Amino acid sequence: MNILMKYESKYWRNIFARIALIAISVLVIVWFMPRNESQRMKYDIGKPWMYGSFIAKFDFPIYKTDENIKSEQDSMLKHFQPYYNFNANVERNEIAKFKKDFKFGIQGMPIEYINIIANKLHQIYQTGVINTPEYSSLARDTTNMVRVVVGKRAKSVRINKVFSTMTAYEKLLKDHELTNYRLELQKCDLTDYIAPNLSYDKKRCTTERNDLLGSIPLASGMVMSGQKIIDRGEIIDDYTFRVLSSFEREMQRRNATVTEITNTLIGQIMYVTILITLLTIYLALFRQDYFSKPRSIMMLYSVITIFPVLVSIMMEHNIFSVYIIPFAMVPIFIRVFMDSRTAFIAHATMILICAAAVKYQYEFIIIQLVAGLIAIYSLREMSKRSQVFKTALLVNIGSIVVYFALQMIQNNDVLKMDHGMYLHFVFNGIFLLLAYPLMYLIERTFGFVSDVSLFELSNTNRGILRDLSEIAPGTFQHSITVGNLAAEIANKIGAESLLVRTGALYHDIGKILNPVFFTENQAGVNPHNNMRCEESARIIISHVTDGVKLAEKYGLPNIIKDFILTHHGKSTAKYFYIKYKNEHPDEEVDESLFEYPGPNPFTREQAILMMADTTEAASRSLDEYTGESISNLVNKLIDEKVASGYFTECPITFRDISVAKHILIERLKAIYHTRIQYPELKKKSIPDTFSV
Repeated sequence: MNILMKYESKYWRNIFARIALIAISVLVIVWFMPRNESQRMKYDIGKPWMYGSFIAKFDFPIYKTDENIKSEQDSMLKHFQPYYNFNANVERNEIAKFKKDFKFGIQGMPIEYINIIANKLHQIYQTGVINTPEYSSLARDTTNMVRVVVGKRAKSVRINKVFSTMTAYEKLLKDHELTNYRLELQKCDLTDYIAPNLSYDKKRCTTERNDLLGSIPLASGMVMSGQKIIDRGEIIDDYTFRVLSSFEREMQRRNATVTEITNTLIGQIMYVTILITLLTIYLALFRQDYFSKPRSIMMLYSVITIFPVLVSIMMEHNIFSVYIIPFAMVPIFIRVFMDSRTAFIAHATMILICAAAVKYQYEFIIIQLVAGLIAIYSLREMSKRSQVFKTALLVNIGSIVVYFALQMIQNNDVLKMDHGMYLHFVFNGIFLLLAYPLMYLIERTFGFVSDVSLFELSNTNRGILRDLSEIAPGTFQHSITVGNLAAEIANKIGAESLLVRTGALYHDIGKILNPVFFTENQAGVNPHNNMRCEESARIIISHVTDGVKLAEKYGLPNIIKDFILTHHGKSTAKYFYIKYKNEHPDEEVDESLFEYPGPNPFTREQAILMMADTTEAASRSLDEYTGESISNLVNKLIDEKVASGYFTECPITFRDISVAKHILIERLKAIYHTRIQYPELKKKSIPDTFSV
C-alpha cells in the first residue's frame, strides 16, 4: 500500500512539474510579445504587397516619419533664440564696489581714471555680460541670436554683440583710453568687478521651445475615403509604406480598446501554450529520462524561451533585423548535449513561436527550419570544437541559398531582389560562432559534458592522467584496459561509449596518493603484510574519496566524479573483511570499516564500468587462463553483483548484462591467450678432430 501511494505521489509530482514548466515558459514568452501594434498586415519597403487591392475605408492623415519630424525639429531649432534676463542690480553693485575699493585712486594712474573705468564698466554692463562657460556653449551651438528680456520687453541681440566675463575684461584692457596703463590695470584684478548680468531663463525657454516644436505638423497630406492605396503584387515604396503605416496608426488610435488588447493576449497565450505543451508531450512520451535531470530540462526550456523573448524585444522596438539572430544555436546546443530528434523538435517549436512576432512568417519559418536542419546534420558526430566553424559556414550558405530560391519564386527579376538580406545572413553566421564559447559556458552552468569535452578529458598526455601513468603505471594500464572493455560493451548495448571510456580512465585516480598499496603497482613488496586489516581496508577504500578530492582539484565534471564514487558502489573490501573475520572468529565485525562509501551505480554506463573493473582486476589473480576459468570468473562476479542488488538503481537490463558477460569473456580470453612454446634450436655436434 505504501509503495502504491509513493508511486501515485511521484506520478502527480511529475504532472505538476510539467504543468509548471509549461506555465512559466508561456508566461515569460507572452509577457514580451508585442501587442501594441496591429498584426493585420505584414509589409516592408521593397517587398511585394501580398494582399488584395487595398482601398481606404475612411479619411486619414499621412503621418510623417520620425526621421522627417526630427529633421524639421532640428531645422526649426536652428532659429530658436534662448531667453536671457537683464539684471540691472549687478551693474550697480559691482561699480559701487569698484569705486569703494579704489576711492583713493589706482597707484600709478591719475585719480580721474576711476570715473573713466567706471564709465567703461557701465558701457559693458549695458551691452550685457554672460558667464564664460555658457557663452562658449552658445558660440559652439548653431544659435547666433539671443533674446534679452528687460522688464516686459524682449529684444533680439546677436551673440557676438554681448560679452562673456572674459571678453569683457579683455575689452577693458584694450580700450584706447586705458592702453597706456595696462600694467597698472592688470595689477588691480578688474575681473573681480565683472559679473554676468544676463541669466538664462529656463522656464521661458522651455515653454517657447515646446510651442515652437508643437507648431510642426505631424502629417504631410491626406488620404480620402475610397482612394486606392496599393494592389496585389505591387512593390511597396517609401511613400506607400508611409501611407500603410499611417493607416495602421489611425486604426490603433480609433480602435485600440481594452477588448482588442485582451483578445490579442488570449490568442497569444493559446498559441504559445499549444506549442510548449506539444514539446512537453514529446518529452513525456519519448524522452522521459530528461525529466529526471532538472538541469537538462532547465537548459531546454531556457533556450526555447530566450530566443522568442529576444525576437519580441527587437520587433517591439524595431531594433535591427531578426535575421541576424543565430537561431541555429538552439539545435546545436541540444544536439551536442542531448540528441538530434529533440534538437529538431525544440528548434521547430521555438521558430513557430517566434513567427508570431515577425513579419513574413512563411519566409522566416522556411529559412530558419533549413538552418536548423543543416546545423543538426553537420554535427552528427562532434569530436572537435572547430566543427562549430564548419557548421556556421554551412548554415550561412544554406540560409542564403534558400532565401535566394524564395526570392526567385516570388520575383524572378534579380535586379529587384532585396540584396540587403544577405548581409544579415553574414552577421548571423558570425554571431553563430559564439556557440563555441557559449558551449563551454552551458557545460559549466548546467553540468553537461559534451563529446568534445570527453575527448579532451581522455587525453592521457596531460593533467592527472599523465601523473597517473608516471606514479602508478600499473593502475594506469588497468584503467586503459577497463576503459576499452567498457567502451566495447557500451557500443553493443547502445550506451555512451565515449563517456564510459573517459570515466574508466579516471575511476582509480585516487590510487595516485598511495600507489604501492595496490597490487598492480607493487614490485614484490606488499606493505599490507605488516598492517592490521582495518588499516589496510581504510587505505584501499580511501582511493574513492581521494579520487573525488582530486577530481574537484582538477575541475573534473560531476559526471566523471560519479564514476569514481560508484565503481565500487557500497560493496565491501572482501579480502581484508574475510581475513579479519578469519583472524577474529569470535568477534562481531563492524562492517562499516570495510564498506565503500558508494553510492551504487545509477546509470548504465556506471554499471558497465563496475562490471569491467571488477572482472579485469579479478582476472589477474587466476592461476591459469583457460576459457573455462575466465568464463566461470566473469559469470560468478557479475552474478554476485546482480544478486547483491548493486544494479537495482540503474536502468540496465538482463539482456545488457548478458551482452556484457559475453564481451568480457571473449576479450579477457584474447588478452590472456595461451602462447605456444617455441622450440629451442639444437646445436650440431662438432667432431673432435684432435682425437686419435
